[in-house]
Order: sequence, then structure tokens, then C-alpha cells
Amino acid sequence: MKLHAAAALKKTDANRAKERQKAISKKVGRAIADYGMIEDGDKILVGVSGGKDSLTLLKILWDRRAFVPVHYDVLALHVDLGFTGSKQEAFRKYLERGGYPFEVRRQAVTGDGGRVPLTCFWCSWNRRRVLFEEAKKNGCNKIALGHHKDDIVETILMNLLFEGEISAMAPKQEMFEGELYIIRPLAYVEEREISRFARLMEFPVCGCLCPQAGRTQRAVVKKIIADVQKTAPGVKSNIFRSLQRIKKEYLL
Repeated sequence: MKLHAAAALKKTDANRAKERQKAISKKVGRAIADYGMIEDGDKILVGVSGGKDSLTLLKILWDRRAFVPVHYDVLALHVDLGFTGSKQEAFRKYLERGGYPFEVRRQAVTGDGGRVPLTCFWCSWNRRRVLFEEAKKNGCNKIALGHHKDDIVETILMNLLFEGEISAMAPKQEMFEGELYIIRPLAYVEEREISRFARLMEFPVCGCLCPQAGRTQRAVVKKIIADVQKTAPGVKSNIFRSLQRIKKEYLL
């Protein structure tokens, strides 16, 4: 009886995973269409950190190739900054079993003999530089990143509160005069949707051992949004839409 129950549960989870994937893929398709993210003949470098967001992005983009009317290629790249946890090997085996073309690039983030202080900006800058280098080396004209709706909303508030400017992560961003584009196909997908999907898929999510984890500006803003949502459930979507509804006559 226990074996039958376990098999039934596994089948139920598989069906739920398919439903979640279909829902996420639909939102990804809408974002791709709205911002013209992917065109026929693109070669896309997908930045795969080993976290739930990038693994979801890779799965969605890879599987959509079977039914969308445009042809594009996908190459996964993992930039190893030395902060991934004990599931690193399981993560690599997952990519191999899935048949994903992938490369791993080791990049120390302490640069300059350790004299440069370790900050979120320094890590991000190093990772971005490696992505640009690998995209050029592999003939990729697009770099897909796993930033989702929550990331974009948090960035809007972070830039407002800590930088004194109004800006966000663009779903599609031109680089080097059009030689390369950064795209964020998960722009319409909320983090909670990705978390549920990742659990159902049993992704080998790598733990992050960054000493700054949980103590960043993003963590502060994430908590602010969560607190406001308790009384205003639509706040996240409102912030997201705000940069599409700018009233210039009320600006300084």
C-alpha cells in the first residue's frame, strides 16, 4: 500500500509540475513577445547560477524550442564564484542528464590579490564580465538572466531609496551598440511561482555561501515589500507597472 501511495504522490507531483511549467511558460512567452526578446537564429547564453530561478529559466527556454515558431540555440554557462554549496556536483550531473549544452567558468571574486573588498557590486561585475566574454567566444548574441518580477520590483525600490534615481532592470537591454542583448524572460513571473515549480521538479539547487547573504539592500527592500503586501496585496504589481505609467507633468 505504501508503495502504491508513494507512486500516486509522485504522479500527482509530476502533473502539478507540468501545470506549473505551462503557466510559467505562458508568462515567459508573453514577455518575449512584448519586448521582442528572441528572434529566429538567436544563440542564447543562459546564465545558470545553480539557483531555482536560473534552473527554471533554462528548463523553460530549452523546452519551448520544441513548439515555438522561431528557432534558437541555448548554451548554459555556470560562473563559479566559489560560493556554491555541497550540491555543486549534483547540479553538474543534472545538466549532463538533461542533455543541456553547458560550460563552467571558475572566477575568483576577491581579485587584485584579495585587496579589493568583497561586495555585491564586485561579484556582480565579475559575473557580468565573464558572461560577456563567454558570449563573444561562443558566438552568442543574447544573454538570458533569471531575474523575475520580484527582482525587478525590488530593484525599482532599491534605486529609489538608496541611489536616488528612478530606474529598473530592463526586460531587454541593448549592449555594445546592438552586438549583444541581455534578456530577462522571467520578467512577468513571480518568485513564489518559481519556488513551487523548483520544488516539484526537485531541482538540485546549490546553496549560496556568500558572507553577505541576507544582509544586503535587496534583503531590506524584500522585507519592506512583504510587510506592505500584508495590507496591500497588489503593491508588487503596482510598483512593476509604475515605470510604464509615468506622468511627466508631475515630475520635477
